[in-house]
Amino acid sequence: MRLPGWHSLLWRLTGALALFCLLLASLYVDLGRILLEASSYLSPASRQILRGYAQEAETAWRQDGTVGVDTFLQRLTVRESVWAVVVDAGETSLSSLSLTQDEKQRLDFVRRLDFPVGRPGGTPIFFIPFSDGQGRLVMELPWQLNPRRYSDLWNLLLQRVVPALLAVLFGVVLYRALIAPLAALRRQAAALSAGDLSARLGTTMTQRRDELGELARTFDHMAERLEGTVAFQRQLLRDLSHELRTPLARLRVAGESERDVPALRQRLAREVQEMEKLVGDALELVWLDTERPSLPLEDVDVVRLWDVLRENAGFETGWPVERMPCELPNDCRVLGNLNGLAQALENILRNAIRHSPREAVVRLGGRREGGYWLLWIEDQGPGVAEGELETIFRPFTRLSAARPGGDGFGLGLAIARSMIANQGGELWAENALPGLRLVLRLQSV
Repeated sequence: MRLPGWHSLLWRLTGALALFCLLLASLYVDLGRILLEASSYLSPASRQILRGYAQEAETAWRQDGTVGVDTFLQRLTVRESVWAVVVDAGETSLSSLSLTQDEKQRLDFVRRLDFPVGRPGGTPIFFIPFSDGQGRLVMELPWQLNPRRYSDLWNLLLQRVVPALLAVLFGVVLYRALIAPLAALRRQAAALSAGDLSARLGTTMTQRRDELGELARTFDHMAERLEGTVAFQRQLLRDLSHELRTPLARLRVAGESERDVPALRQRLAREVQEMEKLVGDALELVWLDTERPSLPLEDVDVVRLWDVLRENAGFETGWPVERMPCELPNDCRVLGNLNGLAQALENILRNAIRHSPREAVVRLGGRREGGYWLLWIEDQGPGVAEGELETIFRPFTRLSAARPGGDGFGLGLAIARSMIANQGGELWAENALPGLRLVLRLQSV
């Protein structure tokens, strides 16, 4: 199975999961070590309290002897509820009670105040020497002075709460990375389905380089195409309804006023033929824009194709083929769809003838640029304004005020551009001296 690219969500999610596990393990180990070190020694305040007890024991011994020590130990036991003894340098009890064997063994495991408290869960025993060094207080560490009295709580936080918080944080990161973009996509899709054709995800989503970015770009492209198609079809419907009114009005007037039946039939046939061509061209343009068919490409000999097209055009218009010369080399061959390219060139040729003055010349020329052929058809008309070079490719656009021959429907160039685009080519217009030049860019063979 082929792995996705480096910008895939797979690697981001894998990296985030690995980072989460590493962070969790690091926190558990490092924080555990820090907590253990912090709770291994008595705090300065606890040491001061224990020294205070030792000072009390020393004072009681010096003032009252054995009785004083007994009184002190009773008070200490009531106050702290811990085991404690007062002994001299030879570990002999200074109280009235002798040390038991168990108490003597305990004296072997005592530690100074600056020593660690020992293993977790144990009860450490500390000794605090008197000021003269001749005696000392030995006692268990009171619970309230034990630095590990909150160990269970810290362990709960470290082993339960902190992982839970990290999991929540990880979930928030995943939500922002995955669910939030999907929620935005769902909102825009709902808006699009509700009729808001301007709904887009925007650059924040489309600039992502992962699968969500691809999905966002696909959605925006789909929305743009849908909005363009709907706007195109609405405009086309308005223009088509307007164009059909004229022949229908002429038919109605002719039917009401024409007395010559043969003339009426002739007019009827002519008007019906024009409406058929209008509807056919409009339906073809809608089909090209909506379906965008993938036309099969083949090797097309442009010179031979032009010979056929200019012969047909000359037969229909009366133009001699000498006024439609081809200035291409004989090896001009492009990769295109023969029927589609023929229709596009024919529409451009008919448009050039229709808008050219009498005795003008319409020529086919071109040159090769890298792996492409630039082909152009030039007429000798007045051309069009620079700001209208793109307008002439819109359906039902007729600039008859500027160019002669405005008897068409303005669909030929729109169909030609769509047909060339479906073959992977381009079609644009530019002014020549004199006339208008329609340029096609097609892949060479």
